[in-house]
Amino acid sequence: MNAPLYPLFALSRHRLGSDGAGVTTLAAARGCPLRCKYCLNPQALREETPVRLVAPAQLYAMTRVDGLYFQATGGGVTFGGGEPLLYAPFIAAFREQCGPAWRLRAETSLNVPEELARTALSALDEVIVDIKDSDPAVYRAYTGGDNARALSNLRLALAMLGAERVLARVPSIPGFNTEKDVENTVAALRGMGVRRLNVFTYRLPDGGKGAIIPP
Repeated sequence: MNAPLYPLFALSRHRLGSDGAGVTTLAAARGCPLRCKYCLNPQALREETPVRLVAPAQLYAMTRVDGLYFQATGGGVTFGGGEPLLYAPFIAAFREQCGPAWRLRAETSLNVPEELARTALSALDEVIVDIKDSDPAVYRAYTGGDNARALSNLRLALAMLGAERVLARVPSIPGFNTEKDVENTVAALRGMGVRRLNVFTYRLPDGGKGAIIPP
């Protein structure tokens, strides 16, 4: 059987504090089911963005040089994008390749089929979830998608990983949600059992044109 492949468009090493604890390497994949009005990584949406299709063994060979840093600091590899959970079989196969010593994380919307979410969560140590907003109308206006699946998979993540290994990011998005919307989202997440929350405001460069840069 052929190994699952990951459409890698960026690999960022020696990251601290932005992708979880410890020293991390971010492996960014092309492809996303959402079309957020202000996308942090718009290149992940473009078919013309160059990618390298890597197998689990290839990504391991590219990242193992930092293995001692990962183990000494509690870091590891963070899968981002785009939406990395679209490539859940790859994440599961990479776990088999790297073993249990590295911490594997994903920065995700969780807006993928449940089967993919289950496969990825079985291999991950932590998820950093970009919630957007709990209000379906706000979510659809901003992303073009529905949030029912994302919220369902958030419940799944809490059940499979535990609340201490789920970080929910709740943005205030200029022009899309209000302070009250953010408060409602935080309350809804706490009601679901989320304990770790990162509430912040998107800063829009160039007067709101182009990508959003979180603090």
